[in-house]
Amino acid sequence: MEKVIDHIKRLDWVIVFVAITLSLIGILSIYGFNESNLAMAQKQVFFLCLGVFLMILVSFFDWRILKENPYLILSLYFVGIILLLGLFVFAPAVRDVRRWYLIGPFSFDPVEFVKLVLIVLLAKYFSSRHIEMYKIRHIFLSGLYIAIPSFITFFQPDLGSSIILVFLWVGILVLSGIKIKHFLILVLIGSLLLVVGWSFLLKDYQKSRIIGFLEPAADIQGSGWNLEQAKIAIGSGGIWGAGIGSGSQTRYGFLPEAKTDFIFAAIAEEMGFVGVSILFLLFFILVWRILRIIFQSTDNFSRIICSGFLIMVISQVFINIGMNQGLLPIVGIPLPLVSYGGSSLIFTFIGLGLIQSIYSKA
Repeated sequence: MEKVIDHIKRLDWVIVFVAITLSLIGILSIYGFNESNLAMAQKQVFFLCLGVFLMILVSFFDWRILKENPYLILSLYFVGIILLLGLFVFAPAVRDVRRWYLIGPFSFDPVEFVKLVLIVLLAKYFSSRHIEMYKIRHIFLSGLYIAIPSFITFFQPDLGSSIILVFLWVGILVLSGIKIKHFLILVLIGSLLLVVGWSFLLKDYQKSRIIGFLEPAADIQGSGWNLEQAKIAIGSGGIWGAGIGSGSQTRYGFLPEAKTDFIFAAIAEEMGFVGVSILFLLFFILVWRILRIIFQSTDNFSRIICSGFLIMVISQVFINIGMNQGLLPIVGIPLPLVSYGGSSLIFTFIGLGLIQSIYSKA
């Protein structure tokens, strides 16, 4: 029992406090939309409690077991691929999208599990080959690990998650010391893939979202509706906001997906500039504390795990807020720890648990 208490004392409780506070802001915003959202808020409270419990539980796990067992990592990777493929058969179609397994009253999005597995897999791959990053075959082999789940999620279709997986790979490549020449080649290949994707792979509604981003005023009642309502919500918040439950855009349903994709706009409307500033401050503290752990790490494997998780969180925050403000196309990315959704919240806390394991056993 004494060892358990000592371990808990060694955790980074600033990270715990910040993560829980961000989640509570999201829950408060979800509840404020409408009295009928009480059930959703209660469900998110359950996900939060489960996530915190799993974070503490995973923090007891010795992360060095992953470093020493590549076959365990590969096994988890193949489990993730099977779960993603199973969506095409077993997941119900929701608006022509198959992204979630239904388990009673809950749903499970396996891509959140896959994100964490890929972080660990890439950490293992690059930590043992960091002095050979001049060899282009390592870039393409690591890219293959990312390409398989990326293509599967793209055809669900889930463009947003595919983008995050690619961001994760490119970010870890850069941190691992990729040559500028090789990076420029990847940019060229990526540009060609974008052209091919636009011509042959993107669905009409995905194209309309991008067109709506480029020319929102061209079809305000259609492709530009979500962005227009998000801007109205953000602009109407002012300094202090309209108050929880008093935002007209969110309360009366003008702002679509206010609890997930556009929760930042909902928070800006109801909590104003002050609420948004607190949100940014909390994310800044979270990034700072994880960076602190990265700098304290004594080996490349743990350093890349923490860096990969940080890349995943920062990219999702950047894309989500960019979507809400019209700076980026709408691709369906939740705001980490804040948006409604059990899979994203729980696996984010599990990732934080792995980081706590690295920190407490350093």
